[in-house]
Amino acid sequence: MIILITGASHTGKTRLAQQLLEKLKFPYLSIDHLKMGLIRSGQTQLTPCDDAELTPYLWSIVKEMIKTAIENRQNLIVEGCYIPFDWKQDFEEEYLKEIRYLCLVMSREYIENHFEDIKKYASTIEQRLEEDYSKEDAILDNAEYLAGCRQFGCPYYEISDHYPVDEIWRQWCS
Repeated sequence: MIILITGASHTGKTRLAQQLLEKLKFPYLSIDHLKMGLIRSGQTQLTPCDDAELTPYLWSIVKEMIKTAIENRQNLIVEGCYIPFDWKQDFEEEYLKEIRYLCLVMSREYIENHFEDIKKYASTIEQRLEEDYSKEDAILDNAEYLAGCRQFGCPYYEISDHYPVDEIWRQWCS
């Protein structure tokens, strides 16, 4: 089984992937790690700020890794914001049967009421560099992810009044 976890920045993708790794014992791939490896090694001239260009670049690699894992009957958790909403078009039905997808989205109300906590827990699993991430950025990013999920029929979990990250994977994987 392949588990895809995506969503806007700070939504808990990495934490959820870490919990699934511990529970299911599946290896996981952070697309951010792949991104930084390719950038630091000079394999691309793209920078961490080139999100629009990074998505198709990274997805072209990740989708083939997913196909290889499925063909070899291997499990894998893939986590990151570089999974396009139309990801299904890149897989034939035999592959799609082996893939589960979830997008994490925070509601506007949740962001407005809990922004300080969102920032406080930003480096719980991975250390983030100091960044300029405003409440307005979070609201816009999450609204874009919600709209993309709705447009393409992608499953999503909306975090609305509290952040039940420990419950998300239980509900989603049961």
